[in-house]
Amino acid sequence: MAEELVRQGAHVAICGRDAGAVSRAMHLLLSRHGADVLGEARDLGKEEEARAFIESVVARFGRIDLLVNNAGVIQVAPLDMLDVAKLDEAMRSNFWSAANTTFAALPHLGADARIVNVTSVGGRVPLPHMLGYTASKFAMVGLSEGLAAELRARGTKVTTVVPGPMRTGSFYNAEFLGRQREEFAWFSVLSSLPLLSIDAEVAARRIIRAAREGRREVHLGLVGRLLPVLHGLAPRLFGMVTTAMARLLPPPGHSPERWKGREINSTLPGSFLLGLGDRAARENNEEPPV
Repeated sequence: MAEELVRQGAHVAICGRDAGAVSRAMHLLLSRHGADVLGEARDLGKEEEARAFIESVVARFGRIDLLVNNAGVIQVAPLDMLDVAKLDEAMRSNFWSAANTTFAALPHLGADARIVNVTSVGGRVPLPHMLGYTASKFAMVGLSEGLAAELRARGTKVTTVVPGPMRTGSFYNAEFLGRQREEFAWFSVLSSLPLLSIDAEVAARRIIRAAREGRREVHLGLVGRLLPVLHGLAPRLFGMVTTAMARLLPPPGHSPERWKGREINSTLPGSFLLGLGDRAARENNEEPPV
């Protein structure tokens, strides 16, 4: 997203919790496009950190014309491997980061400003083995649609983005609990295969175009378009399908440890199943295993 905005001539500021990832992203944008990007390592799930970041942006650029809330974590695990603390982590990263940053930015939005909230198809329909992610994305959809209703009269237009799996290589930074290798296998393949996942660059262009046009909502990818329609037309049948999916997915394991995808000893990285996902990870600063 930052790269596409730079291509279109925007002055860009980026923020993330991982200082190394922020530094690498800044280096990539500088080396590829000569872009002097403002980057800070902060936990936007904390109100004071979000406020400090927005203050830095305003001090550098004077105002904010476009705010993109795209932060988040992905936890992949059966219910028995979760607890309230893990749900709170998902809410803090996926929901509160967007809420904190938006409220901090509101006084500094320029005329005809735009806010983009990148949610998920998991914010429209339940996804088995992704309870924390789904709950936090449902909350983010509600926040985004509520903001759209109240801010439009001020000239600020809010776009809710509902993508299916995006081919960014993010499965290497997702967290897996329970039977970690088995959970990694299904999730990484789903996030890599064409038709089931959407190319990150294509998604970025569509998102930015939707923001320019002031669209309230945009669905990306076959999964992002199809699942909400099926859920709305036949909720009972959809519930039966997700119940069956939950039974087919790996049962709870005995290990309480959480592993990131890049830490999992799997034969999948480098295989043809993850070919597109591995390439996307290299292009999108997701640190695939070497």
